[in-house]
Amino acid sequence: MIKKLSVPLFAVLLGVGGCSSTMVEPSHYSGFLGDYSRLSEQKSPSGEKVARWVDPKLDLSRYPSVYIETPQFYPKPQPTAQISSATLDSISRYYGEALRRELSKVTRVSNTPNSDSLVIRPAITAVATSNEGLKPYEVIPIGLVIAGTNMAAGGRDQQVLMSTETAFLDASNNRVVAQVVRQGLGESLENKETKLSVASLKPLIDSWANDLRMSYQQMKKTGGASSGY
Repeated sequence: MIKKLSVPLFAVLLGVGGCSSTMVEPSHYSGFLGDYSRLSEQKSPSGEKVARWVDPKLDLSRYPSVYIETPQFYPKPQPTAQISSATLDSISRYYGEALRRELSKVTRVSNTPNSDSLVIRPAITAVATSNEGLKPYEVIPIGLVIAGTNMAAGGRDQQVLMSTETAFLDASNNRVVAQVVRQGLGESLENKETKLSVASLKPLIDSWANDLRMSYQQMKKTGGASSGY
């Protein structure tokens, strides 16, 4: 399923004046999570809006360790001249490293899933690029977008938008105990000829990992759902 994204829709995704909402529109959910009906708008510890659901019966004390799966792209993206396969691999790798780094500060991160592990299954939900005005290369659904506002004026900066969908599962029975969908802006690229590197997205990914750590700490302390990643 590949189709072109219309200019008005693309403008909505990037937001008025080039600012992006941290909320992903339901029409742009990738299908990775399967069931989105329980999600509701909440705030992360850093104050960003996210779509999130946590089982009210979730008790993190039941999980002495967490296992973080390698972040995957869903659906599989098509590399472009601006976003190479190597860059996509680097983004996925750094995302996983950041999550492990932050969570290891507050709990044991296991190299393999155990029956008493909380499994974290993150996805980056598609890739699109825009090299001519506001005409994206491809998108279904939108997840990582490179495009510029008012590109007709010339070689303007290009925004970098990334979104994620993450499921949290009980390893003993594969039951989903939490879900989150969010997006945010990376560092802008100089122009449409500038190739994307993971460096543009590191600050955004770091903020997501930090939110997850703080949310985990809050929930471990209170024993219940809190605002979070």
